[in-house]
Amino acid sequence: MMPILRAWSLRLRSMFRRELLERELDAELASHLDLHIADNIRAGMTPEQARQDALLKLGGMEQTKEHVRDRRSIPALEILLQDLRYTFRTLRKDRSFTAIAILILALGIGANIVVFSVVDTILLRPLPFPDSERLAWLAANHGQGGLSAVTYNVGSYEEFRRHNQSFQEVTAYQAFWGSSEYNMTGHNEPQSVQGVMVGDNFFRTLGVQPALGRTFVSGEYVKGAGIVVMLSNAFWRQQFAADSHIVGQSISLDKQTATIVGVLPATFDFPSLFSPGLHADMFLPAYPDELRQWGNTMAIFGRLKPDVSVAQAQSEANVLFPQLRAAHPEWFEEYSADISSLKDYVSGKLRRSLLVLWVAVGLILLIVCVNLSNFLLARLASRSKEFAVRGALGASRGRLIRQLLTESLVLSSSGAVLGVALAFAADSYLAHQGSLVLPLLSSIRIDHEVLAWTLLITLIVGVLFGLAPGLILSRANVQEALKDAGRGLSEGRKHDRLRTTMVVSEIALACVLLVGAGLLLRSFLHVLNVDLGFQPTSAAALTINYDDGDSGAKRGAILQEMLRQIKALPGIEAAGIVDMLPLDRNRSWGFSAVGRNYRIGEEQNAIVRIVTPGYLAAMGIRLNQGRDFSWQDASNTEPLVIINETAARLHWPDQNPMERLVSGLGRNNHRVIGVVSDVRVSSLEGSPGAEVYLLTSDATPEGSQLVVRSKLPPDVLTSEVMPTLRGLNPAQPATVFRPVQTLVDHAVSPRRFFVVLVGIFAALGLVLAALGIYGVISYSVTRQTQEIGIRLALGATPASVQIRVLSRTMRLALVGVAVGVVASFAASRLIASLLFKTEPTDPTTFAGVLMLLLTVAMLAGYVPARRATRIDPITALRYE
Repeated sequence: MMPILRAWSLRLRSMFRRELLERELDAELASHLDLHIADNIRAGMTPEQARQDALLKLGGMEQTKEHVRDRRSIPALEILLQDLRYTFRTLRKDRSFTAIAILILALGIGANIVVFSVVDTILLRPLPFPDSERLAWLAANHGQGGLSAVTYNVGSYEEFRRHNQSFQEVTAYQAFWGSSEYNMTGHNEPQSVQGVMVGDNFFRTLGVQPALGRTFVSGEYVKGAGIVVMLSNAFWRQQFAADSHIVGQSISLDKQTATIVGVLPATFDFPSLFSPGLHADMFLPAYPDELRQWGNTMAIFGRLKPDVSVAQAQSEANVLFPQLRAAHPEWFEEYSADISSLKDYVSGKLRRSLLVLWVAVGLILLIVCVNLSNFLLARLASRSKEFAVRGALGASRGRLIRQLLTESLVLSSSGAVLGVALAFAADSYLAHQGSLVLPLLSSIRIDHEVLAWTLLITLIVGVLFGLAPGLILSRANVQEALKDAGRGLSEGRKHDRLRTTMVVSEIALACVLLVGAGLLLRSFLHVLNVDLGFQPTSAAALTINYDDGDSGAKRGAILQEMLRQIKALPGIEAAGIVDMLPLDRNRSWGFSAVGRNYRIGEEQNAIVRIVTPGYLAAMGIRLNQGRDFSWQDASNTEPLVIINETAARLHWPDQNPMERLVSGLGRNNHRVIGVVSDVRVSSLEGSPGAEVYLLTSDATPEGSQLVVRSKLPPDVLTSEVMPTLRGLNPAQPATVFRPVQTLVDHAVSPRRFFVVLVGIFAALGLVLAALGIYGVISYSVTRQTQEIGIRLALGATPASVQIRVLSRTMRLALVGVAVGVVASFAASRLIASLLFKTEPTDPTTFAGVLMLLLTVAMLAGYVPARRATRIDPITALRYE
């Protein structure tokens, strides 16, 4: 083995000492030649005869040199280096083609890298936890409804945790953590922070170890124990300058001292997994005895035992939950559990959208390959003599094909390098884009898997677009090419048909992309046209803090005075307070009409918002019947409620709901005093369900959002309102108004993200198809210069020539569109589930795409057609 390695090592080193070894070889061969000549002269030959005989004995100087070179080097590597040097010289000569090709490749490959990095992060890559495939999620009510409908109460959580046999660990967190905030004081100025209450084995279940300090211990989950918190890594860095001695220090949360016991690692991004679009600053122990009175608040997940599957856990849950319900008649609900892997819960809803996006960007790469194949075919025609001469000098067709593939691979590699740079910039932008509500997006990156994918598609692309010119070259008659006066290798009808077929395929692929983008765009526009039930324009919200001592009367007095002062400020048109904004967090409570008998399975829940008088006007919610709350209602012995249209229709069909009594919203029945328009709860696409509004003095809100209607910009509003809030409560956290429109933007951000990307890919495909049409028609005009000149000389008008060229353009476009429409009909059904109020065969979309493609084709063919009319017959007849 060692001699072989030594020999190959010497061969490799010789490639870097070429000049020295060549001089030594020349000297050695010259010495041998001189010795042979001397021997021949001594044998009686003349000097000329002696030299000729010596050369014959050596077998030819050049042949001998080649033999020695092959023995001391690596021939395959030598040939590759020769091909690379020749490729770089060739591409340097044609810089315009090289730049255009690399740019097209960079856009196609870069787009594929970006989409793959998103797909890899959200769909393919395991969750960032040890043995994450064993983590499973439990959803009540088949995952349908508000948070209260899909979560559990503390009792059902504890019972399932105690009795199940499928899970190694079962844990939970308080699902409504985003609804309320803590007021942190004692560290700089007061500020609102988001805290998540978690179960005692929460971090152990996930397998998360703190970066500093420790996790919570069992004694800290008892109400009355000292408050402890763990900081998120980002919050620790931003607010505490990454102080390594932070463990053991204290902060004040809602006027209570809390001790920092740990800092979580940077890799643990809780919101991006469980609540995209939110941020979590710290984690606190969840007190079971306190949460027990709150109803359905616990989101449950767990770690399966090593030998248990999700299906087995589901089978056990189907049996266990009815048994638990029978043992606990005090539970208000028939709990069940739909168990899925945590990975499916996090990203399952996006699977089809991401796969469609992946296919779309794959089509772009295919169009890029076809387009560049056409470019190389046209370039091959101008290089036909070059390859013919090389073939005549002894180059094999395999060597010539290898040269073309080397050129295409060099181009694809150069495009990939630029594409990686573009993708890195795009991924960095997406990772820090807070307006996109997509899970795990903050962890998107260019890693070794993405680079491996890049290498794979670079090789595939290089081979694909270099293959067609290589095959044509392998079938070409070099002798005919040498004889031909300038018509090149792709003059034949077969080659012409190949280029035409490529353009037709480009148009067809672009048609599929444009139809898909058009359908998604029309769906997106339909989503934006949905009646929200409120007017986000000129409305802004701000988180407020106050101390009401859990007294409804005190709360009402504080909020009444706060709103009185705020409404008196200049520029404020209306103001009100709500605990949960639409399209943000939500929860549902029991809700039923008193005196009505409900059938089994009929909905008896409603989304609940706790509001002040003036909230409806501030949000622009239409009051269809009855009246709004007033401050005098706080002293009413009978609690009141305002319902939406859906609640009225479901619970009092064909009846007037005014002054009717409802139960389930508290200890006492509530009387309906008003009916408002339906408001979109969690998305613009889902149908609104029953929704009710309670007065802040009658129910305890989970957080408080001040909503004002004003034409003032948010920063001006903040400067106007904050002094008033600080005057009423010096501990009011520093915060700013956010436009209510941002809630709408967040709700549609996933759909907007997909629509924008598919639209960009479709536009790129359209441009590439136009370039393909232009290239083929332009080349055809150039090739037919003599024919066009003869026609003009025989009396053809420029207009007839132009019509002839444009008619060929339109024939190509019509064939491509016909193929594309058929393919689009099939493809559109695959994205039917992603459409909203749009049919997969929407005629408007198909007609629009048809007109767009034909118009672009006409414009692409117009320039060559115009050039054809300006051909001088005399010059054309001399054209070679």
